[in-house]
Amino acid sequence: MPKRILQGTVTSDANQQTVTVSVERRFTHPVLKKTIRKSKKYRAHDPENTFKTGDVVRIQECAPVSKTKRWEVIADQA
Repeated sequence: MPKRILQGTVTSDANQQTVTVSVERRFTHPVLKKTIRKSKKYRAHDPENTFKTGDVVRIQECAPVSKTKRWEVIADQA
């Protein structure tokens, strides 16, 4: 099964080897026909602590690293 890849912005890098990434998705409301923005936060594994708040990164699904981490950072989009 292919792994999902998402793109988002790092919102927190306070923890060791962990970044919090906010991923925004846009879609059209089925009744109102208005574009809606929804965001969700994911905790991703960053083994070298290379990414800082504000960086645009890509994250990929992986095996569980800890209780809350199921994603890993794969690339920097800057």
